[in-house]
Amino acid sequence: MRSIGLLGAISIGIGGMVGGGIFAVLGEAVSLAHGATAVAFGLGGLIALLTAYSYAKLSVTFQSEGGTVTFIDKAFGDNILSGSVNLMLWLSYLITISLYATAFASYGETFFKNPSFLLHHGLITAAIIFPAIINLISASFVGKSETVIVVIKISLLILVIVAGASFVEPERMSPQHWGSPLSIVVAGMIIFVAYEGFELIANSAEDIKDPDKNLPRAFYASVTIVVALYVLISVITVGCVSEDVLMKAKDYALAAAAQPSLGHTGFMLVAFAALLSTFSAINATIYGNARLGYIIAKDGKLPRTLMVQDKRSGVPFRGVLYTTLFSVVLANSIDLTEIAIIGSAGFLLIFFLVNISAFRLRHEINGSKTITLFSSAMTFFALATLLYHTYTSNPHAVIIFISFIIISVMFELIYGRYIRGEIFDRKYKTIKKK
Repeated sequence: MRSIGLLGAISIGIGGMVGGGIFAVLGEAVSLAHGATAVAFGLGGLIALLTAYSYAKLSVTFQSEGGTVTFIDKAFGDNILSGSVNLMLWLSYLITISLYATAFASYGETFFKNPSFLLHHGLITAAIIFPAIINLISASFVGKSETVIVVIKISLLILVIVAGASFVEPERMSPQHWGSPLSIVVAGMIIFVAYEGFELIANSAEDIKDPDKNLPRAFYASVTIVVALYVLISVITVGCVSEDVLMKAKDYALAAAAQPSLGHTGFMLVAFAALLSTFSAINATIYGNARLGYIIAKDGKLPRTLMVQDKRSGVPFRGVLYTTLFSVVLANSIDLTEIAIIGSAGFLLIFFLVNISAFRLRHEINGSKTITLFSSAMTFFALATLLYHTYTSNPHAVIIFISFIIISVMFELIYGRYIRGEIFDRKYKTIKKK
């Protein structure tokens, strides 16, 4: 039974995007784009909007909770590429959880006078473990309150925008204060992870009323609203606070942006909103990734241990445990800048493949050849630019990203060819004997 209307579908998209990303990557964008931070957010938003077209067309034709996984399978079939992307998507959500946890720790530290190394990593670990426990005990707890949480964080962001509008100094955003064209583009791609989340609408396609009309509207409306929100937030941030102050508060730049207009109370309100947002985003992503692992394992493309569920709650608890364990390790071993780069690169790669999928299936989904081809070219260009710049400035992040790709491909080669193949061969022989 379809129970989600247009507003509900738009809320899913907005809630997925306005999670912890904006709180985590705003400072990174300012450090690269400087006065052109709003332009960088606009560029990232353009890529998201173009990709939303592909998602909208694919979601209407292939309505499945598998979402991204289903689209790539339909376009490329059951092969090494599609199998590798399954694990790459799962790993990308681990990076997203790590990003949210690191942002949680950065804002959490502002409540302490003398933050320390141990406090920082303790907050990171707690930010992942406590939501995991909630998932295992009552996965619906935060889910039921998600609408309230979305309203709170959107309201606070709007408050920051309205209160700060009269404090903006346009001179700080004039072209002489912009970064180089390359750094502006790179900034837009690093913060792209803040737009990741609209694809969750695709996973709910089977539950959305009048999907032919509401799915495209939900994708376009949610992305457009969030792009406008992020651009306005970046204008307030850069226009109200000097860059020196922002760089000192790089990891909690959004809280610093609220201080000129709302004082220390505004700073604390935004910091609290960041804690609430990142915590709820971690909770939702842990469950979503465990559920994704369950769906992929059900199709035989990941180990069947990910299908083990709690009999009472139906929660794929091993998926939750694996997600929690790997996220804790990643979040405590990679810094915020590298996490943002790797997360954005991972989703740009996946969205590039989704756009290519839409291009390959354009006749089946009634999609535009021009738009899907342009979307594919733009996401590829964005990914290539991000990796090129990162390699010259932070090669370690590129090495980690490439390692994830190699792990995904090798896993599919080994597991797909030898283990999964043997399982299916045994099943076939058993059926044949009967």
